[in-house]
Amino acid sequence: MKVLVINSGSSSLKYQLLDVEAQEVIGKGLVERIGIEGSKLEQKRNDEKYVVEEHMPSHVEAVQHVFDALTDEKFGLVKDLEEIDAIGHRIVHGGDISQSSIIDEALKEKIKAYSKFAPLHNPPGLLGVEACEKLAPGKPNIAVFDTAFHATMPAENFLYALPYEFYEEHGIRRYGFHGTSHKYITRQAAQLLDKEVDEVNLITVHLGNGSSIAAVKNGKSINTSMGLTPLEGLIMGTRTGDLDPAIVLYLINDLGYTTEDVDRIMNKESGVLGLSDGFSSDFRDLESAANEGNEKAKVALAAFVNRVRKYIGAYLVELGDVDAICFAGGIGENSWVMRSQILENLEAFGISLDEAKNEGTRAVDKVLSSDDSKIKVLNVPTNEELMIALDTVELLQK
Repeated sequence: MKVLVINSGSSSLKYQLLDVEAQEVIGKGLVERIGIEGSKLEQKRNDEKYVVEEHMPSHVEAVQHVFDALTDEKFGLVKDLEEIDAIGHRIVHGGDISQSSIIDEALKEKIKAYSKFAPLHNPPGLLGVEACEKLAPGKPNIAVFDTAFHATMPAENFLYALPYEFYEEHGIRRYGFHGTSHKYITRQAAQLLDKEVDEVNLITVHLGNGSSIAAVKNGKSINTSMGLTPLEGLIMGTRTGDLDPAIVLYLINDLGYTTEDVDRIMNKESGVLGLSDGFSSDFRDLESAANEGNEKAKVALAAFVNRVRKYIGAYLVELGDVDAICFAGGIGENSWVMRSQILENLEAFGISLDEAKNEGTRAVDKVLSSDDSKIKVLNVPTNEELMIALDTVELLQK
């Protein structure tokens, strides 16, 4: 089966066409500057590149260009759209929806309702869905939610210690994100460990510009670092992660910032960017600067490492019996230095990283722990697009 995976943003749209049985990417593309002058589509297949530069005022025109590129006589990936069995859409916030779902009008209303918690992500996700519905009527559209994998969390982990009415009446609770990635990591780790998915206990560590960690028991998420929104948890590229909520009140009541100001500061100006005094949100830049003696870059990286270690420690206690710690994401699967620092001096917990295996390892499935390590350390490059395609096919087959 061939599945088109779409990740629709406010002014961009990423897509991949996958052969699900072979688990191979046939080709992929990116549309940029939707609704802005200078719109551009770039599609790649192996070494071939197909480029269209034409104004695309909305997601409808963008998706039309995607369909045209997919079926282009010379550079296309299929002869016609009938070869594509379904379209899988990444939707960030699905609330307490526990699984991927075929998109209908009722589901779209739920996605709209949860836009209050993901205003930058859910609305453009829906625009992509509606464009596909308009231009390819009858083609199955599947919503794969970032939050769905974490719907198995118990109440003691997803509830905040607020008056219960805020959860009951307004849905204020921990939802968690990166669920598609954590689910993929869990499946891949089970294969590396030669176990069934429902037999593995894991700490899945997705580290990138946005980062989160999950505690996985018997193949299901029981806790995760992100919360109501993707702002909670680890220090990230530009996001604060955990902080005393009274800071928000102080910024507004005493320093005169507006709520819009505080939202911008916490989401776009904080994290390692803020800690490095605006130097960079890119961890590669920070590592280079730290090696050259930049003290603020050193502190930013140390703070990030400490927060990751804090969550790993908490989930070791919560899970009790852990099969593996699994690294993924742009930082997790590529930065052997970060992995080494995060797991430093944890032998007392049964974690022993083999530095020879770890050093230089990038973006490949690999066991990084020493042979006598009680808890394995795995490098598991994530593949959210493949997970979306697999979920799409699994749902259709049901």
